[in-house]
Amino acid sequence: MPAVLLANVAGRTTRVRLGPAVVVLPIHHPVHVAEEWAMLDQLSGGRVDFATGRGYDAHEYNPFGADFQQGAEIFIEGLDLLERCWTETEPFSFKGRYYQVEDLEVHPKPAQKPFRPFMGSFSSFSMGLAADRDWNLMLAPFAASMIFGGLDKAVAAYREICDRKSVAPRRIKSSYFIHIGDSQAEMDEARARLVNYFSMAGMRKKTSQGGGGKLPPTMQYFADIGKKLADPKIEDFDGNAILLGSPQKIIDRLKTVEAMGIEEVILYFNFGLKPDAMVREQMDQFMRDVAPAFEGSHSRIAAA
Repeated sequence: MPAVLLANVAGRTTRVRLGPAVVVLPIHHPVHVAEEWAMLDQLSGGRVDFATGRGYDAHEYNPFGADFQQGAEIFIEGLDLLERCWTETEPFSFKGRYYQVEDLEVHPKPAQKPFRPFMGSFSSFSMGLAADRDWNLMLAPFAASMIFGGLDKAVAAYREICDRKSVAPRRIKSSYFIHIGDSQAEMDEARARLVNYFSMAGMRKKTSQGGGGKLPPTMQYFADIGKKLADPKIEDFDGNAILLGSPQKIIDRLKTVEAMGIEEVILYFNFGLKPDAMVREQMDQFMRDVAPAFEGSHSRIAAA
């Protein structure tokens, strides 16, 4: 449970932002999600970056008896209820197809005002939901490359959707696997670890079965990703999936990402059974050799 882990992190830190990236909402009751993450936002002094998505894998849905084929519809209704739990100041009732509550009053409310979550997005569908709800957006470069033709094109697609809906784009963050090391052996090892990571996560089995069965009509776009991950190769993982190389090469790539309009990146240092000492050394090297090239609170903290 991410919220349980992050509650422990919140008690041991004062500045670290806390985010699940992402809660698959259709397999959780929105009222429970609302209470849990609002409480964490209060306990942490307003440090939660809540993110949610509908998921892509029937294997995640099945243990909870959730209908994968109706995932989009369940997700939309769940978002409606979730937002009302966070914003309604008086008891309210909700009568939907999938969720019904009577005279509900949820406490606590999030500490942050406004509390603006992130919408995890692989598709134009979820970009539209983010725009409609005035939420931030979270992208995965690997998926963005396959679906939109690149991270920059995914950002452009989101902005076009916002323009069409006459709303202002919100913050965009993206995620990357990362390994610092510019020898060919190091780069080959990092890519091999990434292949191993997807294999251990069961991606080959799951995606080769179309997410555990027939994909819903609103997720047919995911078939291309499934084919790719069904049998991943080392050469499949380029700059669209992993930040790889010397510190300067990683700086250059992140500068390009920043220029696209990405305000924040989530970095996955630990993948493919990396030894703990390697992960810690990589994180230290990033803060020493890469982070100073970018503006942020880390600069003020280091100066102090």
